[in-house]
Amino acid sequence: MQDARGLYYHPLPANKKERMYVRERAGQVEFRLWNQENPQVWDKHEWLTFDVIQQAAAQYKGQGDSPLALYDLDVALALIREERLKKAQAVNTPSS
Repeated sequence: MQDARGLYYHPLPANKKERMYVRERAGQVEFRLWNQENPQVWDKHEWLTFDVIQQAAAQYKGQGDSPLALYDLDVALALIREERLKKAQAVNTPSS
């Protein structure tokens, strides 16, 4: 999915008020969380590479699911590939 902020997926499919935005920069996938009920999350947190996310998750010692569960590299890569294909098709499609 995509909106004005960019490509995104819902990290918790039942919660449509939360979106995980993804992009590729300098060959690395980056993530940034947005939450409709807590919009300051977007403002306070920058884009994070998957490497940084994995390092932080390795230190997680809390109860329940690891925060890493929100960051799906496979989904992010699929969204990025899909967007590249759309752009390539638009370039290769003759104008009417």
